[in-house]
Amino acid sequence: MPIPYLTRAAEKDILQLTTQFPAVAIVGPRRVGKTSIAQHLAKLWSQPSVYLDLENPADLNKLSDPALFLEPLQAKTVILDEVQRVPALFPVLRGLIDRHRVPRRFILLGSASPELIRDTSESLAGRIAYYELAPLSFSEVSHLTDYRTHWLRGGFPESLLAANDQNSANWRDFFIQTYLERDLPMLGLRANPLLTRRLWTMLAHWNGNLLNFDSLGNSLGITGPTVRRYLDFFESAYLVRRVQPWYVNIPKRLVKSPKVYIRDTGILHALLAIGTFEQLQGHPGVGASWEAYIAQEIATLLPPRHELCFYRTQDGTKADLVIVKAGIPDVLIEIKYTSAPSLTKSMRIAAADLQTRRNVIVAPVTESYPLHDGFEVMSHAALRQLFD
Repeated sequence: MPIPYLTRAAEKDILQLTTQFPAVAIVGPRRVGKTSIAQHLAKLWSQPSVYLDLENPADLNKLSDPALFLEPLQAKTVILDEVQRVPALFPVLRGLIDRHRVPRRFILLGSASPELIRDTSESLAGRIAYYELAPLSFSEVSHLTDYRTHWLRGGFPESLLAANDQNSANWRDFFIQTYLERDLPMLGLRANPLLTRRLWTMLAHWNGNLLNFDSLGNSLGITGPTVRRYLDFFESAYLVRRVQPWYVNIPKRLVKSPKVYIRDTGILHALLAIGTFEQLQGHPGVGASWEAYIAQEIATLLPPRHELCFYRTQDGTKADLVIVKAGIPDVLIEIKYTSAPSLTKSMRIAAADLQTRRNVIVAPVTESYPLHDGFEVMSHAALRQLFD
C-alpha cells in the first residue's frame, strides 16, 4: 500500500529558495521523502515540470547527451532524482543556467552531501541552494502517532507508518543492507560491507559518546585514520551526526573530541536489534537513545546561523548540547529520560561557565515548568520553544 504524502515543514523554505535560485538541491538520506516533496511542490508551480530518475536506465539514457535533451526544456522545471549518480552533469547544468537564468529551472535530488558529489560546488557556485530534508520530526506526525512509536521506529515514512513493529523492523533491516551493499560503495566507500556493518553497529553502541578513532580501529582491525575516513562517508550520507565541542576562553581543560549520534533512532534501534518499545525500555542504551532522539529533533528545528555543540571539561562538568547563535552560546540543554529530572551541580557550573541565556532540561513530561536557579524542564513536544 503506497504511503500517503505528509505535509512537511520544509515546504515553505524550499518554495522560498525556488523563487530565488535557478537550481535548488534537496539532499538527505534515501527514502526520506525527497521525491515526494518535489513532486508535491511541482503541482504548486505555474510552469509544468519534467521528472527524471537517474537510477532508471530509460531516464538515464535520455541524458546521454544532456545538453541536447535539456536545452528545449527551458520553459519547464526539470526534476533530476538521485543526481549524485551523474556528477559530470553539473558543468552542463551550469552552461544551461548561464544561457537562460530563471528561478526554479532545476530541482536536484540527492542522497549525498554536496561535498561528496564531485564538482558541484565549483560548477554551480552562485547558482544553487542546498536544503537538507531530514526524516519526519515528531511535530510533523504528532497527529498520526505518539512520541514512543516515533522514537522507536524513527522518522523514515515507510518505517514510521508501517502496519506494525515487525514490518517497520523489516523495512529498516533492508534499508541498512541496501546502504551497506550498494549506496555507500556507489558514493566511493571501497570497503567490505561486513566491515562497514560492524563499524555502523559499533557506532550504534557508541551513540552519544565521545569518538575515539583509535579505539574503534583497534576493535575492527583497521587504523584510526581509516575509521575517520569511513565515518566521513557515513556522515556525508546523512546516517550519523558528529557534534563538536564548544571551545570557550575559560581557564579549564576542555574535552576536544566530538560526540557521535546515529541520526535516526529507528536505524539506531535496528542496529541494536531492538524491535519493540518494551525491549527499548529494558535496554542499557535507552538513555543514550533518548538523547539521540532529542538531538535529532533539535537539529531538525535549528534555524540558520545556529550551531549545535556540546560542552564538557576534563573535570566532568558537561552539557549534553549547546545551541550556539552567531558564535555565542545561547541555550544549554541537558537531556534526561525521567519524568522527574533534577538539577545537578554539573549543570549549574556549565551554565555559569557558558553564561547561556536559557538553561533547559528536556524530559518526557507532558508540560514544561520552571525548576530553579534559572533552569526549566521542557517537554519533548515543546522543543520549538527553544528558539523563542
